[in-house]
Amino acid sequence: MTDTGILPPPNRATAREEVHDRADTVWTRGPDEAPNIAKVVSQSVRGVGGRVAIVDGCRTPFSKSGTDLQDMDVVNLAGVAAAELVARTAIDPDEIDLSIFGVVVQALHAPNLGREVVFQVSLPRTIPGTTVNLACASANRAITSGAEAILSGECDVVLAGGAESLSNVPIQYSKRASRRLIEFSKARSMGQKLAVLSKLRPRDLVPVAPAIAEYTTGMTMGQACEKMAKENQISRRSQDEIALMSHQRAAAAAAAGRFADQIVTTFPTPDYDVAVTEDNGVRSDSSMEALAKLKPVFDRKYGSLTAGNSSPLTDGGSAVLLMSEEKAKALGYQPLGFIRSFAYAALDPGSQLLQGPAYAAPLALDQAGLQLSDVDLVEMHEAFAAQIISNMKAFVSRKFAVDELGRSQPLGEVDLERFNVNGGSIAIGHPFGATGGRVTIQLLRELERRGLELGLLTVCAAGGVGFAMVVERS
Repeated sequence: MTDTGILPPPNRATAREEVHDRADTVWTRGPDEAPNIAKVVSQSVRGVGGRVAIVDGCRTPFSKSGTDLQDMDVVNLAGVAAAELVARTAIDPDEIDLSIFGVVVQALHAPNLGREVVFQVSLPRTIPGTTVNLACASANRAITSGAEAILSGECDVVLAGGAESLSNVPIQYSKRASRRLIEFSKARSMGQKLAVLSKLRPRDLVPVAPAIAEYTTGMTMGQACEKMAKENQISRRSQDEIALMSHQRAAAAAAAGRFADQIVTTFPTPDYDVAVTEDNGVRSDSSMEALAKLKPVFDRKYGSLTAGNSSPLTDGGSAVLLMSEEKAKALGYQPLGFIRSFAYAALDPGSQLLQGPAYAAPLALDQAGLQLSDVDLVEMHEAFAAQIISNMKAFVSRKFAVDELGRSQPLGEVDLERFNVNGGSIAIGHPFGATGGRVTIQLLRELERRGLELGLLTVCAAGGVGFAMVVERS
């Protein structure tokens, strides 16, 4: 309520109004409370073999969990993308020095995805493989870890990417049941085994439902983003506009064939008799009227986040091939682009969980020696539309720049005509471990198609982590 005791009028701001006119409604700690955000100076990201080249990349279709790819685990999904990438680039497998893949929910039977990809693709078994987990930025962490190995001279060629199968999340039992089952496996006689079983109760065998929640706060991502939507005063209308834009642009891109060189036709196990060729979450018939009818899901009474303006649970895999600039030239490759800079930042997950890109992007741009206005295209992972608006407002807000970043000037406004021009995660889907590969490939392919030079991508991640990377084509 206002000081007069009268409720303020409902917020019906458009997406542009939220970012352009209402940026300073974004949450900050207040004057003189800026956190200790690192300052960087422009520097060239070059190693002993020059820059890090992103030679090529591809992905499986992204399918809503429980649908087209539900019988494929993360090893299958990463393997499909990696096998196609090796085939289409015709890279000599003996040239590959390292395999790094990201995943959030690991397969219990194959916890080291990076190494399993080596076996899945029939690469030389002498190639080391490793796995990383940085929530929604897992594939980005895999890519930058590969880049760091190249920059240091450890490697010349790295296969990187990620996968997620949210159709195959391991189901846990209670600790009591787990202990009894371990005792049962150690029992030697039938009498001992029966004695252990007699201690089990039906309630012990009730599965523990998996939850995508912060360990430190107990809040799911949706609940945390709902909190951000309220604190940053974001309208429901602006969120639905971002969601509609995502679907319309992804549908147009698919219809025009712009995903054809990115998506690998995938034949799901075990029968391999059905070809999956496209993302199945894109709604070409989406409308503001349809989105407005959807009920909030994380705060049913006062919330604004719905299934329509949130990314869906998704299955999928992605892969990219990285090389040192000198190696790519020696092997005759024309890379899609090069990594100019990248940065990670983190904040208290109890405050603004998904606001990390607003802290990471300035660092990446500073390192690249660029302003936001210098960038031709911006690709932002859409966990939720509210998260997108929150970060865009922070980019523009002078108050945020001063209070949160300790800077005198804001980053600047993202032109919606240069933002996620082929749709984003709300429409295409969000397999946690694979999304970082998708946004990287999608950005570079569109820069290539338009004959443009510079791109900025950002990803928010659980734990309050933000990632940003600048890529260049020449």
